Amino acid sequence: MSITQDRKQAVITDNARADKDTGSPEVQVAILTERITNLQDHFAKHAKDNHSRRGLLRMVSRRRSLLDYLKAKDVQRYEALIAKLGLRK
Repeated sequence: MSITQDRKQAVITDNARADKDTGSPEVQVAILTERITNLQDHFAKHAKDNHSRRGLLRMVSRRRSLLDYLKAKDVQRYEALIAKLGLRK
């Protein structure tokens, strides 16, 4: 259900704003999006796994708050990120 270290590093390098950037909102949202996608695949097989569903809802909420923060700080970065990740809002 979690992402591998190699995949996480690839997500970080794709979304980093500078070298060795791991904490920017763009990177955090991209990592959460990857984890959410993996959990969605998990729920296709295990529909009644309510304990993991709680974790999914927490990740979605955290991603939403990071996106709200980014939108308040810089709208261009927000719009570029949601276009890149293919998010609805």
